[in-house]
Parts: sequence; C-alpha cells; structure tokens
Amino acid sequence: MNMEKRVDHLVSWIRQQVNDAGLNGALVGVSGGIDSAVVAYLIKQAFPEDSIGVILPINQRVEDQKDAIAVVEGANLKKIGIELTESYKTTYNEIQEQLQGNQDWNEENAQLNGANLQARLRMSTLYSVAANYGYLVVGTDNAPEHYTGYFTKYGDGGVDLVPLIHMTKGEVREMARYLRVPSQVVEKKPSAELWEGQTDEEEMGVSYHTIDAYLKGEQVAEKDKEIIESLHKKSAHKRIMPAEPPKFE
Repeated sequence: MNMEKRVDHLVSWIRQQVNDAGLNGALVGVSGGIDSAVVAYLIKQAFPEDSIGVILPINQRVEDQKDAIAVVEGANLKKIGIELTESYKTTYNEIQEQLQGNQDWNEENAQLNGANLQARLRMSTLYSVAANYGYLVVGTDNAPEHYTGYFTKYGDGGVDLVPLIHMTKGEVREMARYLRVPSQVVEKKPSAELWEGQTDEEEMGVSYHTIDAYLKGEQVAEKDKEIIESLHKKSAHKRIMPAEPPKFE
C-alpha cells in the first residue's frame, strides 16, 4: 500500500466533505488510542488552522489521558479538554434511581449500559463544540469495528465522517507509524476504555488480526468465522438508518 497516496487521498476527502458542507474545519474526540490518533493527524493536514482535538475523560486512566495529550500535541492540534466524569455520574445515577424505584433496574445490563451512556455523552459534547466552531465531527471507527458493530449506536458511531472505515486495524497501525504517531499509542493494546481493564479483543471474543484476515478474504478458524458473522448479523441495525414503515396511501 502506498501510504503517502492513501494519506493524501483521505486528507483531500476530509477537506472536500467539510467544504461541501459549507463549514470551517474538523474536530475529533481524542481518547489516547490509535484510531483517534490517526484521525487527529489527518484532520490537521486537512485543516492546519481549523482542526481541534477534544479530550473528554470519564473515569479515564491517567496513562490514557497522557497519551491523548501526547497525540494532540504531536499533531499540533488546538486542544480542548472537558471533564465529563461528574456529568456522567449524575446522569447515570438518576437513571438508576428512577428505574430502581420502579423495580425495573436490570443489573446484568448495568455495565454495558453505563459504557454506552459514556459514549453518547461524549458524542453530544463533541457536537456542541463543533457547532460553536462550525466544524464537522470526524469519527474513528475502522473496518473491523464497523463490520462487527463494535461501536455505540449514536455514540462513537454518531459522527459526520468516517475516514478509516475501509481500513483494517493493521492498516491503521501502518498509517499511524507513517504519520509518526507517538510510539506508545501505536503499540498499546486496543481498548474502548468502557470499564477498568476492558480490552476490545476480549470483549469481542476474537482478535483484530483475525477480523482483518476475514475481511481480506483469508482463511480463518471456523470458530472465529462464526463469531465474526454473528457479530455482523446482530449489529446490522447499527449500520442502517432508522427503520420506517411503508408510506400509507
């Protein structure tokens, strides 16, 4: 893969999308992970004077916050940091209190429910910041995440542009090295930071390397193939617009 040409292609595409929307620039939520890091470097090239990296910690580990700052500074983006932990706790606790009062609280779903609320709170915040500047919100989902539905509907999936959507995780890592993303970010274990100790691959039950191979048409173990295809089928609703009934005549 000619990385220089691919970067130029994505930078030009981002710039064109923003210009077509009649807006001023682009921003990305920077988590300290590799995908948001690559997007941060791309939007800086697309809009050197009109690009922002927004850091939105919610119970975030100190190491991840340091990585997020290293990415924003490495890309030389304008940095905005908004601490959302208390906002998240207030909202989550109110939901829990009301549902427990109705004796409807489902403890089995509590952890994932909370993680999705975090993603949606970040999305709402990103759009508020973007509206202030007249920017588009650029997402970070890659091909394996999109195919398996490993994103929160109307959370990290709620964006205007998804430049990495056709790239495998391996290709994203290759682009990160080309762009000179900080090495500790390139090499760290992928995690959506949904809860303490969470990793993407443990939650999905299959490695990114295996999903990459599957998407490239390569042979993978039958067990892994079944997991990938099951994830894809169950998450189909995430990849389409809301269902609507036939028009009543």
